[in-house]
Formats: sequence, C-alpha cells, structure tokens
Amino acid sequence: MESCVKGTLWMILTLLTPPLFDCKTFCPKSCECQSVGHILCRDRNGRDLLQLLTVHTYTLLLDKANMNVLSEKSLSNKTLLLRFGVTNSHLHTIHPLAFHAAPQLKSIKLTDNDLSTLPAQVFSPLSVIEEIYLDGNQLEIIGPDMFEGLDRLLILDLSRNKIRDLPPDMFDGLSNLFLLNLGRNNIKKLSPTIFHTLTKLQLLRMYYNELEVLEPGIFDRLKSLNVLSLHHNQIKSLPPRVFWSLENLTDLTLSSNQLKGVPHKSFYNMTKLKKLTIYSNPLLSLPDELMGHMPDMTQFYLYDTNLITVPGNLFANMSGLLELNLHLNDKLRYLPPDLFCCLPNLKKLSLRNNSLQDLPPNLFSTLATMKILLLNDNKLKTLPENIFQDLTSLVTIDLKNNDLNTLPGDIFLSNTALKAVTLSENPWNCDCAIREFVRWIRENDRIVLDKDDVICHSPLFSLLRGLHTLPDDEFSFCDEKTTGSLFLIQTVSHEPTQTPYYTSVTPTTKSTTSETTTYSATVYTSASSQADTIPNGLPVFHDVLMVKQGPDYVHHDTQTPYYTSDTPTTKSTTLETTPYSPMVYTAASSQADVTPIASPVFYDLLVVEEGPEYVHHNIHKHWVYVWFLPSGSALVGSIMFCYILLLVVGLVLILAAIYGMHRLGTAMDKINAECAQNEEHTMLSDLVHA
Repeated sequence: MESCVKGTLWMILTLLTPPLFDCKTFCPKSCECQSVGHILCRDRNGRDLLQLLTVHTYTLLLDKANMNVLSEKSLSNKTLLLRFGVTNSHLHTIHPLAFHAAPQLKSIKLTDNDLSTLPAQVFSPLSVIEEIYLDGNQLEIIGPDMFEGLDRLLILDLSRNKIRDLPPDMFDGLSNLFLLNLGRNNIKKLSPTIFHTLTKLQLLRMYYNELEVLEPGIFDRLKSLNVLSLHHNQIKSLPPRVFWSLENLTDLTLSSNQLKGVPHKSFYNMTKLKKLTIYSNPLLSLPDELMGHMPDMTQFYLYDTNLITVPGNLFANMSGLLELNLHLNDKLRYLPPDLFCCLPNLKKLSLRNNSLQDLPPNLFSTLATMKILLLNDNKLKTLPENIFQDLTSLVTIDLKNNDLNTLPGDIFLSNTALKAVTLSENPWNCDCAIREFVRWIRENDRIVLDKDDVICHSPLFSLLRGLHTLPDDEFSFCDEKTTGSLFLIQTVSHEPTQTPYYTSVTPTTKSTTSETTTYSATVYTSASSQADTIPNGLPVFHDVLMVKQGPDYVHHDTQTPYYTSDTPTTKSTTLETTPYSPMVYTAASSQADVTPIASPVFYDLLVVEEGPEYVHHNIHKHWVYVWFLPSGSALVGSIMFCYILLLVVGLVLILAAIYGMHRLGTAMDKINAECAQNEEHTMLSDLVHA
C-alpha cells in the first residue's frame, strides 16, 4: 500500500513540475522546431546551419537554404539523424561519399533542386533507407546500380525530371517498394520486365510521359497494385489482356492518350476497380464485351472522344456506379435504349456537350436515385413525354442550349424533388402546343433558374418575350379553333381618308362539316363610337391570311394536309367586307378538275390593305391592332413636292453659305491690307521723329 502511495505521489510531482528544457531551447534562430530533434529551417545558409546542429537532431529539413553542394562532411557527427531534406536550394552536386557519414538515414528528400547527375551507388551505404525523393530536378540518366541493395526502400519518387530511358534491371531487388513515381518525364519505352521484382508495389505513376506502347506482360507480376496512372502519354494501342493480372487494382487512368480502339475484354478480371478514366482519346468504337464484373466502380469518365454511339451493355456490370461522365463527345448522336438499365445507385449523369438529337423514351426509367442530370449543349429537338417520369429523386436538370421548340406541360410532374431547371438558349415556339408548359413555368418560376432568358423565338408577335410572362388568356384562341382546322380568308377594304382604324374579325356562322366557314368583319375608325360595338373575345388567328382586293391568295394549315383555293364571289367598294367562298380539298376529295397550289405557311401574318400602306400590327387581349397610312395621288404628290422643295432649299442654303464665305474672305483680305499699311506709316513716322 505504501509503495502505491509513493508511486502516485511521484507521478503527481512529475506532472506538476515544469520541464527544464523545451524544444525552443535548442532551436536555431529562424527555424521551426516541432520537438527537440525535429527542425525545419527556411532561408538560411545550409553550411553554417549544419555546423550549429546538435547530435540530438533526428529530422532536419532545409528549404531555400542556398546550399549548392552536399559534401562528404555535411552530415558528419549526426549520428541520430534519421530524416534529411534539402529542397528549393539550387543543390547541383552530391559528393560520392556524402551519405557515408549517416548510414542510419531512413528518408532523403532532395526535391526541386538542380541535380542533373548522381554519383554511381551514392545511396549504397543507406542499407535501412525507406524513402528517396528526387523529384523536380534535371536528371536525364540514372545508372542501373543506383538503388542496388536498398531492399527496405518503400517510396521512390523520380517525377518531374528529364529521364528518357530506364535500364531493364533498374528496380531489381526493391522487393518492398510501395510507391514508384515516374510521372512527368520523357520516357518513351519501358522494358517488359522492368517491374517484375516489385511484387509489393501498390502505386505506380507514369503519367505525363511519352510512352507509345505498353509491352505485353509488363504488369504481370504486380499482384498488389492498387493505382496505375498512365494518363497523358502517347499510347496508341493496348496489348490484349495487359491489365488482367491487376486483380487488386482500384484506380486506372488511361485518359489523354492516342487510343482509337480498345481490345476485346480489356477490363475483365478487375473486380475491385473503383475509378476508370479513358477520356480524351480519339476512340472510334468500343467492343460489346469490354467491361468485366465491377460492382465497386463508383466513377467512370468517357468523354472527349470520336464515338458515335456506345455498346448497350457498357455499364451493365457497374451496379455501384455513382457518377457517370459521358459528355464532350461532339460526335455522339445515339444512345441505346437500355444503356443505363443496371445503375440503381447512380447519383449524377452528365450527357452535356454531345450531339444527341433525340432520346429513347425509357432511357432513364431505372435511375430512381439520380439527383443531377445534365443534357445541356446537345441538339435535342424534342423529348419523349414520359422521359423523366420515374426520376423521383431528381434535383437538378439542365436542358440549356438545345433545339427544343416545346415540351409537354406535365413532363416534370413526377419530379417532386426538383429544385433547379435551366431552359434558356432553346428556340421556343410560343404557339398552342406550349400552352401547358408555359403554365408550368409560371407556377414553378423559382425552379427555373434562368426564366428571364427562356424566350420565344416564334411566332413573330411573341418574339423575344419571356415564356413566364405569357398569360393564360393569350392562348384562349386555341380553344376556339375548329376541328377541321379551316382558315379565315377574306378581304377588308377601307376609305383612304379614315386612319387609323382597328379591325376585328368574329365568326357569324359555322359549318358542322368540313366545308366552309363564313365570317363577317367589323371595322372601327378613329372617329367611330366603340361603346356598344366592340365584340367580346376576339380570337387571335394563328396561320391566318387575310388578303387584299386583288390577286387571290392561297393558304394551307400546317397541321391538316389539305389545300384551299379561294375565289372572290362578290366585291364591295364600301367600308364592308368582301366574302370569299373557300374550296377545300381533303385527301379523299377528287382533284381531277382542280390543281391545288401549296402556298407558303404564314405565321401570324395579318394583311389589311388596298395598296402599300400597311405599316404594323399588334395583338393585345384578343384584338388585332393595325396601323397604316392611306395612299393616294394627292398625298404622294404633296410628299414629292415637299421632298423637291427641301432639296431646292438645301441647295440654295449651300450656295448662300459659299457666297458668304467668299465675301468674308474678301473682307478679311482688305482688313489685313489696311492693317499692314497703317503699320508701315507708323514705322516711317517713328523714324522721322528719331
């Protein structure tokens, strides 16, 4: 019991007694000491600093130390030093015996210096070394015995140098190597056996080199490899089954190479793969059997290629896929109907910046968990009515910059979680077909993020109007169209002296058969009283042609394939109407005696004139307002007289200005002469008095 009490008292005394020394006691000036033996120094002279350090230093990192040479005595008397680094210090020379004084070193970091060569076997004394960082130097050649005997080495970083070639047996004996980084060099070719002794290697980085081929069997012994980075090389082809031995691989990057094709079953036997990138390759096609069973795959990148389509089963074995990037393929025009059949966990699907013109109706039907769908910057002209029906988790959808004219009003009805929709940069046609979709936009204006830029491109009277600004009553004419889609064809004449005026057209009789419909027109001048005569609910006629007295006009409906030939039966010279009797020919009609004329389609064009006086029209609350100036010989003569008079007056003014300038110049010359004469007389008089 007494011993326990004494032990407790000693422990309390030890905890309460302040230390006599801390790490700052031995820390050199302008250095950071994380502990007694862990020192980081910046902007110091490396030679002087090495002399100041004590034998107790076990980690020393010199950054920007202005140290050009590592001599044979630089590390002498540092018997406890385990980690040594010189970075950003313009180090260009290492003495062959530099590390003989510190064989206990476990880590050497010589990053971002000016080393162009290394002495042969300079690291050979370091029998327990675990990390060597030589990245960011100017190394071009490395001797075959440079790392000989370093069987405990775990990390070797040779990236960001100028290495062109590596000896076939360079890594022999490095059986415990965990990471090998050869990225950002100039390596063009590797021996097929160069990695065969690296049986415990887990990360191999060879990105940003000039590799043109991968030798068959080069990865056959890398059973433990997890990450293989081959992006940004010049690889033009892959040997068959080159990756089959990498059964533990989780990350493979083949992007930004020169692959035009991939061999059959290239990615089989890779059940642990989680990320695959093959984008930025000039791929022309992919084989039907390409991907093996990959239940853990979460990210797949296939963009910036020359693919026109992809195999229907491309993603069939990727049930765990969360993010799919199939975008920026400017030649991709077609997607198989069952392409996304087996992706129950997909959260994000990017199909943007392709050349898709249409989508299969059930393309997204199995993607119940998808939250983000990007379809922007394609060439979609229409979308199936139920294309988004089962996407109950969809939060964001981008349809910007396509060729969409209209969409069904209930296309987003089942997307209850929707919070962001973009629809701008589409040529929306604001006719009857878009009525329900316009209503949806008005009711969900907070969801449509770019609603101010979602504008009509047709018809003319709605040009550049925002869809969300179109009221319901502007589409009321859609309910008043006849089933047979017959057209109003009639002439309204007027007195030239009565201007401006408004024209309204209302049906008076309506036929129940597919023959003709007679209309009467009422004309209101500016002097007329409209209190009791303005008709209620004037319909706005789309695709309606009202013709003037003169040559007959022919028009046809864009929805019903028939021709209408119009012949005037009577002609009025008063402010009345000129009735016409339309002759309608359907597909079943006999056209033996009549030659139909297919006229161009007129969109919301109203012509009411006897001559070239038509100026403008507008539609407001079911009314067609027409403004024009009357024509006549007297008016034309007066205008011509005023025009000629203005020309004459302008010419007279120009001549008067020229004459005035001439007179002004003459007067100025006379004044200058008189001034010169007066000065001369003054000078003479001064001389006489002198």
